[in-house]
Amino acid sequence: MATTVSTAPAGVEARARGALLGLAVGDALGAPAENLKPSEIRRRWGRITGYVAERPAGTDDTEYALFSGLLLVRHGAGLTVAHAEAAWREWLTDIDEGAFRGAGFSERGTVENLRRGLGAPASAQHRHPWSDGLAMRAAPFGVYAAGDPAEAARLVAVDGAVSHEGEGIHGGQAVAAAVAVAMTGAGPGEVTEAALASVPADSWTYRSLRRALVAAREGERALRAAVVVRAYPWTDLAPEAVGLALGAYALAGGAFRTAVLAAVNMGRDADTTAAIAGALAGAAGGVEAIPPEWAGRIGPARGSCLPAMAGRHVLDL
Repeated sequence: MATTVSTAPAGVEARARGALLGLAVGDALGAPAENLKPSEIRRRWGRITGYVAERPAGTDDTEYALFSGLLLVRHGAGLTVAHAEAAWREWLTDIDEGAFRGAGFSERGTVENLRRGLGAPASAQHRHPWSDGLAMRAAPFGVYAAGDPAEAARLVAVDGAVSHEGEGIHGGQAVAAAVAVAMTGAGPGEVTEAALASVPADSWTYRSLRRALVAAREGERALRAAVVVRAYPWTDLAPEAVGLALGAYALAGGAFRTAVLAAVNMGRDADTTAAIAGALAGAAGGVEAIPPEWAGRIGPARGSCLPAMAGRHVLDL
């Protein structure tokens, strides 16, 4: 099911479509490079300049963004933690799908806690509350609260209370606030400052973002060296992923193609970092900023990570 990219001026609707479709495009482009080093990416494909999968598709980033988007469709600014918890139970914990196959450690820990009878915020008290699982689904909050980064940050924290704590919440807030400002057509400087302003100055997320934005002036290698946690085996750290994504967006000057490909070719949690970079660049530039050959290959979610989202397209939101 192909998507036709609009050529309308970048008004609010075009920016909203750009953010959501940009997220899905970045997710699909980055998925093959997930958990790889740049050297491994180069050995397999050279520099990635487009889709390398025969049937590109979104992963958990797209499907959980749909999840959060549907929460906003249902509840808007009145969203509560109880609403978010009820949605987790409806769309995840109460579905008999056998072994849990949706997303990463933070989602698995949340589902296990909910199935044991714990509710929010206790459901977020697991071993990975600092993951980028909230950041990957944060863009819809920025779209909803366009121009109001504080409201975007508030709403994403409500959603995140079910699954994340601490740096995991900060990562989601940084992305939501940045997208909210990008939705006004602001430049990368204003967008990244909004991300910084949304999180505590003494947080790891803030420090990672600061390092990323300075290093981004020197290119991908310096950016990656500045924020990647080399001694940790997993790639889903929210401060790292958000730093790489915002850094890629900054080094590209907000240009969609450059931002997304920078995130993809740095590897690590590449589907998430490219999805965030794509959401930012798509929000700022509108849907017309997305290369048509990329946008046209995004179809409905397959439900590979979140079966309840199967058949839904990000633009349906």
